[in-house]
Amino acid sequence: MTQKSEAIKGNITEEMKIVAKDENISVDKIRSRIAEGKIVIPKNINRNTKPVGIGQGLTTKINANIGSSSKIDDIDLEVDKAKLAVEYGADAIMDLSTGSDLKNFREKIKNSVNVPIGTVPIYEVGVNTLKKGKEIVDMDSDDFFKVIESQAKEGIDFMTLHCGITKDLVEKLQIAKRKMGIVSRGGTFLASWILNNNEENPLYENYDYLLELAYEYDITLSLGDGLRPGCLEDASDISQIQELVTLGTLVKRSQDANVQVMVEGPGHVPLNQVKSNMEIEKTICHGAPFYVLGPIVTDIAPGYDHITSAIGGAIAASSGADFLCYVTPAEHLSLPSLEDVKEGVIASKIAAQAADVACGLDSAWAKEKEMGKARRNFDWDSQFDIALDKSKPRSYRNKCELDDEEMCAMCGEYCAVKIAKDKF
Repeated sequence: MTQKSEAIKGNITEEMKIVAKDENISVDKIRSRIAEGKIVIPKNINRNTKPVGIGQGLTTKINANIGSSSKIDDIDLEVDKAKLAVEYGADAIMDLSTGSDLKNFREKIKNSVNVPIGTVPIYEVGVNTLKKGKEIVDMDSDDFFKVIESQAKEGIDFMTLHCGITKDLVEKLQIAKRKMGIVSRGGTFLASWILNNNEENPLYENYDYLLELAYEYDITLSLGDGLRPGCLEDASDISQIQELVTLGTLVKRSQDANVQVMVEGPGHVPLNQVKSNMEIEKTICHGAPFYVLGPIVTDIAPGYDHITSAIGGAIAASSGADFLCYVTPAEHLSLPSLEDVKEGVIASKIAAQAADVACGLDSAWAKEKEMGKARRNFDWDSQFDIALDKSKPRSYRNKCELDDEEMCAMCGEYCAVKIAKDKF
């Protein structure tokens, strides 16, 4: 049983009811859009967590990536990052760990937050391969599915799987003269494996078996964009679009098998190409929810990529994207700190709110109206409560030490709102 199979039958699940209530949308709309493949509720049958809806007509959702690496393997710190991300509004957490004790780490993350958890299973396959003294290109294709099934049994809700990197696409990529080549870690693992073994991508070749596993545990497949552009110069190139076309065929197979599926989107895209990228995905991938990293709209702002991605994310979500993966100031540079995680989540939340307002969502507009009223009335406490970050604006206000509540240190007695308050 999956959410989609129940929706197809006309059945309304408890998860659908919860999402409908949270989104203030009729449960029949939720059910019908799940049946159509336009909404997903990532929730493994082996995990009891608060359901989150992602897709058409719903508020834009935010994912936060956390995870240890082979160089920095601090599980407790990553758990703290997950908790902090959820505290500031992340709707889902992805564990991208490549450190030592991966299973124990996932268990700690699952127990620390009440949101959907995602993974990239091929990372664990790669880690296990290196532990055996082998190279990434020597990964055992059977281990791909063993790890997927193992994580499914643990209760992982959604999985990034690079099923669209085919042998044909890898061969074409070798002559494509891309500036950055492949920047997806999972994509590189698979492409290198394909070249070394001269075989087809096991995830593509055995996609029906993957669908069986996904159906059994109601895993939401997140079809990874292994050939996403890693710089603006590579954006919207043939390699990216060819992979997207392949993903479109896999989306249809997933939907026909009553498996929940969403598609991951490009990372680096010029501002003027963001909207068209969203429209192309929705067309090619049969309306499946679109999960985008950023997009980052300029490559020359390292240290500020939470801002470059928020700009792209706002346009993406207002043009059809449903799920934004946060980007922190540490992107391209290092593992993020706790403060980086907070900054990344808030930047993505700003993008999501701006997009939801542009799309006319009542819930988004209600917050804007509340803030306008609070500002007019100099109701500082309400302003802070409504704010996406409730602590930072309060700290700025407290620095002023003003004895008049109807002013701030910027304008003081020349405040336009105060002067005109009773006149207009």
